Amino acid sequence: MNGFPWGAFAQNLALAGATALAVMLVTFALAVRRGLHRIVDVAWGIGFTAVALVGLLASNGEGDDARRVLVTLLTCVWGLRLAVHIARRGRGHGEDPRYEALLAKAPGSRDLYALRMVYLLQGALVWLVSLPVQAAQYVPGPLTGLTWAGTALWAFGLFFEAVGDAQLARFKSDPANRGRIMDRGLWSWTRHPNYFGDFCVWWGLFLIACDSAPAAVVSVVSPLVMSYLLINGSGKPMLERHMASRPGFTEYAARTSGFLPLPPKRRG
Repeated sequence: MNGFPWGAFAQNLALAGATALAVMLVTFALAVRRGLHRIVDVAWGIGFTAVALVGLLASNGEGDDARRVLVTLLTCVWGLRLAVHIARRGRGHGEDPRYEALLAKAPGSRDLYALRMVYLLQGALVWLVSLPVQAAQYVPGPLTGLTWAGTALWAFGLFFEAVGDAQLARFKSDPANRGRIMDRGLWSWTRHPNYFGDFCVWWGLFLIACDSAPAAVVSVVSPLVMSYLLINGSGKPMLERHMASRPGFTEYAARTSGFLPLPPKRRG
């Protein structure tokens, strides 16, 4: 196996940063025009997709073609599915309560505050979290067992995320469930099947980059950061604070795993 192409990869890092920034700035302009900053959540998946496609073009002639195409395809499938799901979920709704609370703290212009605290931050996170995708596109040499292990973990994660989202959407579409806690299907095994799925997706993409030791070292920060955000940052804790006041949540939390899927405890 030839050495890792550090020079070409460094150029890709700059291209990826510029791509993520461009996606967020375009989204910001659309959000200001519509007066609705929740559309930045749609741009999250689109940003990863754009970074992967730019990397695919930039890495031509550098990394193994099969790995380049595989990791790009996996990223685009995950990112576009997420973007479409979030767009459908938010259709017809007003501003997201999270952004309303954040923008209420704005010392001046709400839009400029949102640009600094939401769009630029998310753009930086897209660049950082996508490191395994960027690195894998520059890994030379044939696919190995790690590639297929990572692909299998990605597929398992996508299944959990997509099925969990579909089950929740179907539950919320029934007016009889208004205000109730979703505790069926995958949601009876973990309180956050979509977040657990995300967790598996990014550890799977990291494993694909692990076909090269340098690529693994430079990109391990990505799944670690994503895991922290999902478990201790803006994912699970923020959502559970929002759900805590709903009737039945305390009982649901007592019998259902907080993150890793586990058989539900028997009702007392």
